[in-house]
Amino acid sequence: MRRSLVTLAASLALAGAQPVAAQDLGKLTDESRAVARDLAGRLGAELKKEISAGGPESAIKICKSLAPAIAGEISIKTGWRVTRVSLKPRNAMLGTPDGWEQQGLGSFDSRAAKGEDPEELEIGEIVREPQGTYFRYMKALPVQPLCLNCHGTGEVRDGVRARLATEYPHDKATGYSAGQIRGAITIKRPL
Repeated sequence: MRRSLVTLAASLALAGAQPVAAQDLGKLTDESRAVARDLAGRLGAELKKEISAGGPESAIKICKSLAPAIAGEISIKTGWRVTRVSLKPRNAMLGTPDGWEQQGLGSFDSRAAKGEDPEELEIGEIVREPQGTYFRYMKALPVQPLCLNCHGTGEVRDGVRARLATEYPHDKATGYSAGQIRGAITIKRPL
């Protein structure tokens, strides 16, 4: 936690943002972390349930429809923009990162390559944008063994490949290994 606050404070200084008390920054981070954990937990539970019931091919509908619906529900409840992004999105309309998110995802890849635990990678900072000032938060989504059913290389079954080709004709979200950064949950919160 202390390292996160130091990283956040340094990011604020570089971004030229207004000073924010450490406890305020900590509170914003903790609240965002809880929201990201909620989204990841709900999505993971639904994926496991669907894979058990109908296999990986059946679970594609969870990521396609239910994941955006859960993120939308959380966004409405909190008043924040909550979504998932990736440098290799499966659905470019929903998962393409903006400039800040691209930098964050690149940072996650670099930090993981240097040995940081992908499960612990997060970024949070105050950002000034033309539309206003926001607290922005990202939590890395490392590839879990379960994810390899649809995002891996040789692990992807022919039926899954065919379904992905139908559902996502411009899919870029394959070829991953367990532990790689697949993307992130991202939160944009107006201040």
